Amino acid sequence: MSNTKVIVFRCGKEEYAISVDYIISIEKVEDTNRIPHLPIFVEGITRNRGKLLPILDFEQILYSQKAVGMECKLLMIQIEGFSFALKVMEAKEILDIPMSNLQDIGLMSYSKTKYFTAVANLDERMITVISPEILVDSLEGIKEIKQYMQELQQQELEK
Repeated sequence: MSNTKVIVFRCGKEEYAISVDYIISIEKVEDTNRIPHLPIFVEGITRNRGKLLPILDFEQILYSQKAVGMECKLLMIQIEGFSFALKVMEAKEILDIPMSNLQDIGLMSYSKTKYFTAVANLDERMITVISPEILVDSLEGIKEIKQYMQELQQQELEK
């Protein structure tokens, strides 16, 4: 029986997870360059390993409130053709979840939460698993930001 390895993090009072396959690194929230007139969930940009990345506030996406606190972390995420930082309340652990514990639930088909792909039903906890690709594609206004960041990366490669 196979397992899936995930990074578990907290937003609000709930636990969420993203496959380690998407995670570049986990960083402290430090240098954030705020940019006006971006969608409310885009906190600004940060630099990671020499690259500029937009910061998406997961607390804002889910609960319409900003993530604040000393435990806040940035999950540096790479999906096909796009890198970004996901700001979360607390990055808790790396966990191996048996595939048999991952359950599909009917709420996943709700149009505003398609990025919830499964729930890990564990003895003492439930952890909602997220697809970062579906998350990014579901956010209004991200298409232009994604396109701009890809153009910026192309310019860097041409230098």
